[in-house]
Amino acid sequence: MSAARPAQGAQGAQRPQGGPMGGGMGRGPMGMMGMPVQKAKNFRGTLFRLIGYFRPQALRLTVVFIAAILGSIFAIVGPKILGLAITKLFVGFVAKAQHVRGAAIDFDYIRNVLLILIGLYAISAIFTYVQQYVMAGVAQRTVYTMRRQIEDKLGRLPLKFYDSRTHGEIMSRAVNDMDNISNTLQQSLTQLITSVVTLVGVIVLMFTISWLLTLVVLATVPLSLLVTTVIAKRSQR
Repeated sequence: MSAARPAQGAQGAQRPQGGPMGGGMGRGPMGMMGMPVQKAKNFRGTLFRLIGYFRPQALRLTVVFIAAILGSIFAIVGPKILGLAITKLFVGFVAKAQHVRGAAIDFDYIRNVLLILIGLYAISAIFTYVQQYVMAGVAQRTVYTMRRQIEDKLGRLPLKFYDSRTHGEIMSRAVNDMDNISNTLQQSLTQLITSVVTLVGVIVLMFTISWLLTLVVLATVPLSLLVTTVIAKRSQR
């Protein structure tokens, strides 16, 4: 009996520490949360590889772009049309204040403008819904393809791969990274498309209103970007 105990102790000392909850700092699932964010070794190659997953979804992505453009256009035109109603209200109010004979506020004109405005915003909301709905389908189909490939890859890996890594690290690659990609495709990508279209549309609309004020605003953009960059770099230290 006494000889069996040291043998058991020796086996316990040789037991690997890479189990689900074992290991040192940063080795278990809880330790993965404290690891620094890893950047892609080849960002350009990774980006082109990710774009390759979108090729089967080319038609749906085209619908997303068209819906984003139309939704942003209707949302941008809305404030300019609202300005027509405000101008008509202001002109009528000033005329009445100056006691101009027959002066009155044209509420029928204002009502018609507001009805048109409601219709524009409703159409913009419909296109926005279509954009988000189709993009969610694109993201889920793309991530589903990635998950299938990961499952096939994990099935072909040798046991040596699993012995040299913790359960938490493998699960993080297979689950957390896929969730991050899905969230990025559904939220960040749609926001990027909408933001670019909105920015271009607003600049064009500003030029139609006053090109001089537009140039003044655009002149301050580089300064704002410089200040934002400096603050962002200092905050990340």
